[in-house]
Amino acid sequence: MNHELTVQKTAELNGHGNPVFTLELSQKPGILFSGGNDKGLVEWSLKNNAFIKVLFAVNASIYAIHCPLDYPYLFAGLRNGDVLVFDFIKQQLLPVLKHHRSPVFDIKTIPNKKELLIASEDGTVSVWNLDNLGLLHTIKVSKDTIRSISISADQQLAAFGLRNNQIHIYDLLDYSLIKVLDGHTMAVFSVQFHPSGDYLVSGSRDAQVKIWDTKSFELIRSIPAHLFAVNSIAFHPKQPYFATASMDKSIKLWGADDFKLYKIVSREKGYDSHQLSINKIVWNGDQLISTGDDKKIIIWDFTFDD
Repeated sequence: MNHELTVQKTAELNGHGNPVFTLELSQKPGILFSGGNDKGLVEWSLKNNAFIKVLFAVNASIYAIHCPLDYPYLFAGLRNGDVLVFDFIKQQLLPVLKHHRSPVFDIKTIPNKKELLIASEDGTVSVWNLDNLGLLHTIKVSKDTIRSISISADQQLAAFGLRNNQIHIYDLLDYSLIKVLDGHTMAVFSVQFHPSGDYLVSGSRDAQVKIWDTKSFELIRSIPAHLFAVNSIAFHPKQPYFATASMDKSIKLWGADDFKLYKIVSREKGYDSHQLSINKIVWNGDQLISTGDDKKIIIWDFTFDD
């Protein structure tokens, strides 16, 4: 495989007045949502790279946004523990999911079970029915903060990244704990299953990226990936790469088959990139979208030459 690739900045979306913590693509193509330490959740057009509107106001920072496929909802997890639910059909907010009293850091869906998982600083994951938005269970994962969730492609496993340096692997059939992965020396900020399910990638405040086998749960590789915390990990939807974003203001692109470093996007490398911590990255086809503490959302076009 020829790993020739180029990247260029194609747009910058400005409008946030404070740091941006999270991004999520809408179920509707060409729409992006962002949230952070601002007064509202913002909707953007990726077709003309422009602000559309503030979708709704919030009274606390937004740490997580989730738009489940096949449901007309947007979920926003707030610093005060509330999860706001916006209904795209009714074009209004539904009753707040009030359960957690501590910040909500991640929200994910298990499509085949029609269940929603919400991870909080309180060390629990709440499980909700997507059809009626009722609370089903609460899983006590840890005494410490849960920062991130990843669901395996076959929807059999969930990985939870914790502030106590651990990753907990759960069986999604009955929500039983399968394995605790120890290896990071600081909080685990991001976990991401490879689309094939063969391995799990974790990123931590210790600046390390670790690759874990999902059958034996053994550590395959430890990469000193960044200078500071690894905040976000995202696999390209089709190409064999994943990207990492860090507090060190850089984005790095790695081979998903060989774990080699192929590209660094940073100001030091001559790119008109972020000036502060990069908090979240998402792929939109061959575009990588990044955001962070400098309030900017930047769109990068990657070209992969096979």
